[in-house]
Amino acid sequence: MPKAKYDSIYKGLKSRIETGEFDFQELLPSENHLIQDYNCSRNTVRRAVAALVADGYVQTQQGKGVRNIFQPAIQTSFTIGGIESFRESALRNHQIPRTRVLLFAEITADQKIAKRTGFSSGSRLYYIQRLHYLDEKPLIINHNYFLKDVVTSLTREIAEESIYAYLENELHISIVTSKRIMTVEKMTQIDEKYLELGDYNCLAVVSSQTYNGDGVMFEYTQSRHRPDYFCFQDNATRNPR
Repeated sequence: MPKAKYDSIYKGLKSRIETGEFDFQELLPSENHLIQDYNCSRNTVRRAVAALVADGYVQTQQGKGVRNIFQPAIQTSFTIGGIESFRESALRNHQIPRTRVLLFAEITADQKIAKRTGFSSGSRLYYIQRLHYLDEKPLIINHNYFLKDVVTSLTREIAEESIYAYLENELHISIVTSKRIMTVEKMTQIDEKYLELGDYNCLAVVSSQTYNGDGVMFEYTQSRHRPDYFCFQDNATRNPR
């Protein structure tokens, strides 16, 4: 089945849920209604609904239908299970994103960087420090390392917009999987300078190694989040034993 069809239905229903067209715990229109509304097959509707279930937006209930279980997060919310760019997360949360590049450099990984990031020693990398604003609040500092052999011709201007959009739309790189570790760490001088931490002296830190469709790790990023605006969400299911 063409991905574009079920994906457009998924995005349409997701948008209707996020904008409050369906109240929390309200049932979505019936399957037959959705088939008529979107002029598609039953399997297409079910695939779109399955994607919403996987993302934690709805829950299917046998004999009743599909129930909306989405509740907007009070704090800035990023997803654990999916891979989103900063801009995509901001727009999903109905916030205005802005990115400021603090440092853009080309480096060669030494043993210390290799140990921290997982890249091989001697790898040619782009190293970028970026300050992310949401609704003009400085909330996140990203330390990005990109493998230059994969992420070619990266520029400061691209880094100020969306690197992932550049990778997918210009370089046609498939961003497939990301391994993440979440920790709480003491602030650094850079954190203190740019993030307006006030009385806080610690940050929520998400470190990730991201792989393309060939299984090559092309990115290591450490995202340092102001704690009072930090919230990661996930949708977990329990498998029968």
